Amino acid sequence: MAKKFKKNELFSTPSTNSKIEKFVNHLMKDGKKSIARKIFYDCMEEIKKNGHINPFAVWEIAIENSSPSVMVKSKRIGGAVYQVPLEVKSDKKFFYAVRWILMYSRQKKGVPMYKALAEELLAAYSNQGSSVKRKEDTHKMAEANKAYAYLAKYVK
Repeated sequence: MAKKFKKNELFSTPSTNSKIEKFVNHLMKDGKKSIARKIFYDCMEEIKKNGHINPFAVWEIAIENSSPSVMVKSKRIGGAVYQVPLEVKSDKKFFYAVRWILMYSRQKKGVPMYKALAEELLAAYSNQGSSVKRKEDTHKMAEANKAYAYLAKYVK
């Protein structure tokens, strides 16, 4: 009779939220997930120190505030390149929000990553900061190019 596989407790995830795990995976560099988790939970402690009772709610709202609903995609038709506005799917919204938040927090030099990430999340929570500005810029670009919305059927 075959033995039952026993899951090793060393690799068990401390949280069951798949969005948090996905965020940690984006935060991770060179396959060092334990360091990425430590940075994330230190960031949550930093947010808690700033006076917020539930840092995970702050994180959720920051992700929502910096996630775009419309983006533009380039499409070449007849030698001309058009910026076609398209609606963003929910999984891509999360992807772009996480990508922008991490990009702008990595650009802050001379500050530990968990502090830079906490600053960017708190700024996004209050609808300020670079990631929210990036979202607004993409919305403005989509608004400016809404005349080409009829070309959306040609974009894959």
